[in-house]
Amino acid sequence: MKALVLSGGAGTRLRPITHTSAKQLVPVANKPVLFYGLEAIAEAGISEVGIVVGDTADEIREAVGDGSQFGIKVTYIPQDAPLGLAHAVLIAQEFLGDEDFVMYLGDNFIVGGITGLVDEFRAERPEAQILLTRVPNPTSFGVAELDGEGRVVGLEEKPKQPKSDLALVGVYLFTPAIHEAVRSIEPSWRGELEITHAIQWLIDQKRDVRSTTISGYWKDTGNVTDMLEVNRSVLETVEPVNEGTVDESSEIIGRVRIEAGASVSGSRIVGPAIIGAGTVVNDAYIGPFTSVSEDCRIEDSEIEYSIVLRGSSVTGVRRVEASLIGRDVEVTPAPRNPKAHRLVLGDHSKVQISS
Repeated sequence: MKALVLSGGAGTRLRPITHTSAKQLVPVANKPVLFYGLEAIAEAGISEVGIVVGDTADEIREAVGDGSQFGIKVTYIPQDAPLGLAHAVLIAQEFLGDEDFVMYLGDNFIVGGITGLVDEFRAERPEAQILLTRVPNPTSFGVAELDGEGRVVGLEEKPKQPKSDLALVGVYLFTPAIHEAVRSIEPSWRGELEITHAIQWLIDQKRDVRSTTISGYWKDTGNVTDMLEVNRSVLETVEPVNEGTVDESSEIIGRVRIEAGASVSGSRIVGPAIIGAGTVVNDAYIGPFTSVSEDCRIEDSEIEYSIVLRGSSVTGVRRVEASLIGRDVEVTPAPRNPKAHRLVLGDHSKVQISS
């Protein structure tokens, strides 16, 4: 069995972070989201993995390499444009051959992995098996309709009037039957080959399409709110470790991981939280559910429920919370006089100002 991991896409909902970084590499608890998926695939006993890449191919290649760090062998599959999930299957057919495979969206996060799902699929081998979860906003997802016995009878992509609240999670399992399906469908109104249409084709052909409804934790990390929520969930599992230096005037409370080379002085850190390698925390407060990446500086400031990426600094700022701060960013207080805000913002930025 092989795996197909989708790591293209523009990541528009995470702009401006994704103007300069692949959305799949934005870190959760100081580890890229994509890495959690690759680890889950390896844990399920799958060693051959194709990664579909787009404009951020070079960055993905540099981060993942040949896959050996995860115990897998990686083949990169270029996709000229994000033309739909079924299009990714279409262009990956040479890599996939006649083998069963799991398709995993690289910006999705599933607590508990996929080993049980893969084992079940290997044992029973329906033509397709999909994961579903109940969501409060089904119009934003692919939605499944089940009959009275729980069988999949219909799928719709982002319907205006959903027939259920069961959304497709970004993990799919297929036999080679899906290749005929993706060749048999036409692009949707969005100009994309939709995987929901391909699975619907299998249903219409009376093929065996099954579903598993998960009650565990799943998130599509495509926006800042979900990134922070996934970060919170992962930090809940952090074990306290101190590989850096903490002076006597500092207070470390709860589950806090301080990585090698980090320095904490005159500060209070309340976990769960992670302080990255080489980061300096001085006269600061770092609150729960905060991940600070490597080589950052947090000084004379308060920050909580936030993600700070590599090489950034937050100095002299009264309070920062529920924020995603990109790489090599400087956050400083505005001058007191004149009382005005001075902003340098890139395209698609979002700013909230307390007057």
